[in-house]
Amino acid sequence: MDTYCLAIETSCDETSMSIIKNGIEEIETVVLTQIDIHKKFGGVVPEIASRSHIEYITIVLDELLTKSKINIENIDIIGVTYGPGLIGSLLIGLQCAKTISLITKKTLIPVHHIAGHIYANNLEKRLQFPLIALVVSGGHTELVYMDEDYSFKRIGNTLDDAVGEAYDKVAKILGLEYPGGPKVDKLAKSGKDTYNLPYPLDDDSYNFSFSGIKSAVVNLVHNEKQRGNNIRVEDICTTFQNRVLTVITKKTMRAIKEYKVKNLVLAGGVAANEALRKSLEKLCQQNSIDFSVPRIKYCTDNAAMIGSAAYYAYKKGIIADLELNAVATDSLYDSKFSKKINT
Repeated sequence: MDTYCLAIETSCDETSMSIIKNGIEEIETVVLTQIDIHKKFGGVVPEIASRSHIEYITIVLDELLTKSKINIENIDIIGVTYGPGLIGSLLIGLQCAKTISLITKKTLIPVHHIAGHIYANNLEKRLQFPLIALVVSGGHTELVYMDEDYSFKRIGNTLDDAVGEAYDKVAKILGLEYPGGPKVDKLAKSGKDTYNLPYPLDDDSYNFSFSGIKSAVVNLVHNEKQRGNNIRVEDICTTFQNRVLTVITKKTMRAIKEYKVKNLVLAGGVAANEALRKSLEKLCQQNSIDFSVPRIKYCTDNAAMIGSAAYYAYKKGIIADLELNAVATDSLYDSKFSKKINT
């Protein structure tokens, strides 16, 4: 029997809802972004983000049901992001999900935001296990081992800044408009690797650290200005990106070899980075690894990925009641909603 999931995602500055069938088929998705609102502030302002969710969440729901031509009565489960994220934003989506669940008596499924990013790949093609997932976003840089659906073992993590955060901070230092990460990626195509920047935590662990290279860029720009030298923005972008991606891809491929898997999935907002996608695709081809990466629309925050993850959580018996609360920093790997706890 088919299972239709109404999914809700409001962890940051996108108000998104989706209807997903059986965890693999996207019926309809609506995403309302706030990028233009936050652009003038150079980043997301939490209070403004939550107020915008309040204003638009019912509008997004009406648009979704209209476009999908599916009645709320035909929905089987309600999947919602409960964390991590901006607590005010999360609460709006969660309250909406709990209200719908209460009124319709539909089962409420708690979804961790990172699980959603990983399962965005499931909308492209069915996840094949065992696999390594490289999760790269504004708040996370992680290597995750999965031997089956909804079984997560983190083998590497960022010790400080996430890679997406580092990209945005470097972009801000260089005077690039928010969101800066994609602009660094674009400018890196036309630059040269000419600056002396360190390789971030280039060691034998699976952990990551990007605060050092971020600070190195700050010092580099400051020193160049003090000396009256011209700041070659494209060259800094190229050098920075080369250093970061060299370490990320090296550790990812080493994890694949050590864990003896033949499947790699790329997940998270930074999965949209063209240079990263191409580099991993080439390495996977050379090593006969099946590589999965979401379409760009599934890389950024969206409810479709939450709907896919919710289906498999539901199959594992992971459900919540109306006491479910939002959490800003919950870990996927020790979540009270995980049937299999791997740390």
